[in-house]
Amino acid sequence: MLHAVAQDYKALPHDFHELADPNADTLSDWSDVTAGLHRTFVTIDKRFPRALAPDCSTSETTALTGWRGERLSAQILLWTTAALKDVTVSVSALQSDAAALPKDIVSARFVRYVMTDEFAGGCGHRSPENFAASLVPDMLDDCASFDLAARQVRPVWLTVRIPEDAKAGTYSARVEIASAAGEIAPLTLHVKVLDQVLPKANEWSYHLDQWQHPAAVARVSGTELWSDAHFEALKPVMQLLADAGQKVITTTLNKDPWNVQTCDPYADMITWIKQKDGTWRYDYRVFDRWVQLMLDLGVNKMINCYSIVPWNNEIHYVDQERNKVVRVSAKPGTPVFKELWTPFLRNFVDHLRTKGWLQISNIATDERSRVEMDAAFALLAAVCPELGVSYADNQKTYQRYPNSEDISIALGHPFSHEDRQDRKSRGLNSTFYICCSDAFPNQFTFSEPAESAYLAWYAEAAQFDGMLRWAFNSWVENPLQDSRFRTWPAGDTYIVYPGGRSSIRYERMLEGIQDYEKIQRLKTQLKQRNRLADLERLEKTIQRFNKVERYATWNADLNAAKALLNELSVTVVANGQD
Repeated sequence: MLHAVAQDYKALPHDFHELADPNADTLSDWSDVTAGLHRTFVTIDKRFPRALAPDCSTSETTALTGWRGERLSAQILLWTTAALKDVTVSVSALQSDAAALPKDIVSARFVRYVMTDEFAGGCGHRSPENFAASLVPDMLDDCASFDLAARQVRPVWLTVRIPEDAKAGTYSARVEIASAAGEIAPLTLHVKVLDQVLPKANEWSYHLDQWQHPAAVARVSGTELWSDAHFEALKPVMQLLADAGQKVITTTLNKDPWNVQTCDPYADMITWIKQKDGTWRYDYRVFDRWVQLMLDLGVNKMINCYSIVPWNNEIHYVDQERNKVVRVSAKPGTPVFKELWTPFLRNFVDHLRTKGWLQISNIATDERSRVEMDAAFALLAAVCPELGVSYADNQKTYQRYPNSEDISIALGHPFSHEDRQDRKSRGLNSTFYICCSDAFPNQFTFSEPAESAYLAWYAEAAQFDGMLRWAFNSWVENPLQDSRFRTWPAGDTYIVYPGGRSSIRYERMLEGIQDYEKIQRLKTQLKQRNRLADLERLEKTIQRFNKVERYATWNADLNAAKALLNELSVTVVANGQD
């Protein structure tokens, strides 16, 4: 049975039950599968149904190629006709002719299956009976061993973290697989380390903005909101985000800016207090502690503060005279909007200046109307011009406010090359965002795995600085079992799992971001060495991904482009050192 969601998943055993398979895969014919534990390397571009007997040739070896400092992925498939207890997968130290790399740079994690649905119409209310459901492998569990069920497959995800000081060369390691019934023949992992260095994640140029949801961590970990235990539970989850090069801290200014569209309301980080004498006081203790936690993890480019234009235009405050919480409708442009927001914004600027955070802080909004945005921006310009502005935009707001520090354009919306170049020349940040309306590329639990890597290639091709996604960890009721939600395609609300557990989607997203960083470095090297033909070849390859519609060869094109990166990584070094 699934452990109750109000417990700390990180400290619990890993024996919760996955849900029953709802489709015909359970009728798969396993009669031709011989007895015993089977294993093979398989592509990371495919998800393998849990109950479907594998139809693939056995591959005893796999070869990965990467830069020093890069994180690489491989996938193993296990299957058996009879249940097996205590299956383990471990990897030996990696050895080359001239050097060795320690075994702890490789992790092997069993992939868990979660319920998903389908894109269908994208956004909108969802009744489960109206959408096709299926089980998909996604969560990477950190359990030491796993009990395999009869007539089921179990993927295992290998992650190789190449040390920054590794010597270039080809290394090999044994992948050892055993169960309570004994060991089976090992697999062999080859890792080719190229003589190039990927910078640390906090130095990456890709602007990753995945909105964080601290309240979801409190609910799922069973900790009191904003308690010491809650902040401890936040760390492993947010460390994953920092490891992907996240640039932005998501904060709230008043009540839930999105009017409780998620399983958990976004909790207050700043308490507004109207004192008995009519003056205002603002309690920033939670806000400060949350921001400092993220800064300590290395997320330090922007603090985006939601929102002066919440989705229902409502704010609330503690009225000391009446000893109650007062809720007020404060639509932008109305007198009450100016009356309530003016003293706060002035106080907020002073507080940010005292903390040394003013230069990286933005007042942020999300998909609000032109009338609302115009009124809000007018107040910001009059009251707190020192604060930056950030917004997710599907109405070309950036053309009316060309000096906005941070904008994100809805995927596929028209955005001129000239506007993009102008913003870049002035040091302004421009990203694209994906949400429930985007069938491809996206990060739903049913999305093809390589879509998560494609996103960064699209950013490079379309000349965006990076990507925004509305939710990193807005967990549903039972996130370990069922990724479906009442309103959006399954998996739209989160890409990592409770307790700091990764996912296939996260690992492939990180892969794409690393590709983006490699592209930036290679472009510089090719220009410096006057390798203009190779630079043109790279640019032409990148432009294949300036598409937001699925096409037949997109995954093959992506793999070919990644191979080109490795090829150029070798030849550019061979023709001259930095």
